Amino acid sequence: MRWHKRGDTFAGYAFIAPWLAGFVVFTLGPMVVSFGASFSSWTMLSPPTWVGAENYQRMVSDDPLFTASLLNTAYYAAVSVPLGTVLALLLALLLHRRLPGMGMFRTVFFLPSITNLVAVSILWIWIFNPEYGLLNGALRLVGLGAPLWLQSETWAKPALILMSLWSVGGSMVIFLAALQGVPPELYEAAALDGAGPMHRFFAITIPMISPAIFFSVVVGLIGGFQVFTQAFVMTGTAQPGTEGGPNNATLFVVLYLYKKAFQEFKIGYASALAWVVFFLILVFTQLQRRFARKWVYYESGEQ
Repeated sequence: MRWHKRGDTFAGYAFIAPWLAGFVVFTLGPMVVSFGASFSSWTMLSPPTWVGAENYQRMVSDDPLFTASLLNTAYYAAVSVPLGTVLALLLALLLHRRLPGMGMFRTVFFLPSITNLVAVSILWIWIFNPEYGLLNGALRLVGLGAPLWLQSETWAKPALILMSLWSVGGSMVIFLAALQGVPPELYEAAALDGAGPMHRFFAITIPMISPAIFFSVVVGLIGGFQVFTQAFVMTGTAQPGTEGGPNNATLFVVLYLYKKAFQEFKIGYASALAWVVFFLILVFTQLQRRFARKWVYYESGEQ
């Protein structure tokens, strides 16, 4: 029996060996190198020099662009994640109905979430064009003002947040699956007790799909802290080093990390930025897990 267990263990490790090799080479290894590099001054053109915590100290006390990028990222995540979650839930509630052709509508709303983000960003550059863009054209038709969007310090971040709502299809599918898992007898019992639609929604639907909401918020927040492609493509220009929008309005932390690493070749400082982003994501994820005990309901009774 013991021999069989050892054989099964060996077979299991053999099956996952390709993944383990990829993890060590492409994930764990670069993380270790990056952590070491964060305590050094390294331009890739010369050997790294140990500087201790100087990169982190300079980041906090002598780098206004880091502070600006951190505030921009926090603003983007704090607004886009709740809006995206609410919109995805509303779409899931609409598409949960049993009507003819509903499968086609589900596909249409889901497709944007799997579209290449660079292509989507180029499309939205045209939509946000202040002169002949589709969005401002619609606003002019109804007599509203036409913002400069990506060319405005005030409207650049709201424009990217509006664009983020384009890809809520992934969360919508998760909510739709969660809604289909709610026992219909709960609604029937509540209706017999005189509960109205809104009461049933907040007393039954929200608690029953709360694990899906929690998952969507956590994943959305992680993605919000790593926003990069749309800011790089939509607010960059043909001249390197000018990404970040008007007056650095869309200079997010990961975009700033990219500029430091691949434009200024300050690998040590960029590595320190990467570990700060990792730490922030870890802290906020743990905070969400702690607060989730108060509102996330699991059928097994664990909260």
